[in-house]
Amino acid sequence: MDKIKSYAAPMLVVGCVLFGLGSLIVKFVPVGGYAIAFWRLLIASFIFWFLMKLKRQRFPKSRKAMMYAALAGIFLAFDLSFWHESVYAVGPGISTLLNSLQIFFLAAIGYFFFGERQTKLQMLSLFLAVAGVVLISGEELQHNFDGMYGIIIGLISAGFLAASMVMIKKVHEEEPTALFSLMFILSLSGALVLIIPSLIFNPDNLYPTTFTDWGLVFIYGAVMQCVAWGMIAYTIPYLSLGLTGLLLLSEPVVALVIDYFGLDKPINHWQWAGAVLTLVAIYLGTQKSKTS
Repeated sequence: MDKIKSYAAPMLVVGCVLFGLGSLIVKFVPVGGYAIAFWRLLIASFIFWFLMKLKRQRFPKSRKAMMYAALAGIFLAFDLSFWHESVYAVGPGISTLLNSLQIFFLAAIGYFFFGERQTKLQMLSLFLAVAGVVLISGEELQHNFDGMYGIIIGLISAGFLAASMVMIKKVHEEEPTALFSLMFILSLSGALVLIIPSLIFNPDNLYPTTFTDWGLVFIYGAVMQCVAWGMIAYTIPYLSLGLTGLLLLSEPVVALVIDYFGLDKPINHWQWAGAVLTLVAIYLGTQKSKTS
């Protein structure tokens, strides 16, 4: 158990980096926000079903564990859909920043429902993280403030992301569940709940139309959902919700790097300073986790 905890935090950060790279696919593949989330989860459900059968993993016996796993998928489905909508409205950078504000939701849920108390070092980490996000997003907000829809729906996506992670934690509290079984239930329930929204909101761009776009969508499901989200789901039971939220702030730093190197977007020194502050906050939070 201690060995798993020792690499849980680095694994979560790697998962976040891969997860953040998915914003490039969302940006350039002409598929609707709800539809691309549906395809991502559907593709992943087939892959996880195959892995579950290959490893002979079983579903949890507890009905509550099954319910929490399905709820985790439903919450993730709308987190992804709203995040995609935010990407279209205000761009990958700011949408990922808004989504990263799940740290507040997770810290609050951890405090009120799981009895996680914040130490002075944790509070300092949270303060530095907030300062870092503000510095990174300040320039973005000045140029994209008119995209109020993108900002609001990006904040809502952060709440759904936090809820999904809490449900994953609840699954393991009810019954320790094998990763592939959990991710199959999560991915399939998420895909099913998005069928109707995809048909309603994305009838004109429901599916990819070229082999290249199909390939990118498959990568989105196989890498960003199976590998990235699988790593995140695997590590959540071994970390506090507060630390989980803090480590997820590696995502906006990745978004900043993507904007600069991948989209040739100018990044000023204040935004780079914010990225450094965020990384320092993550480091302090990780150190606290190791020592405790």
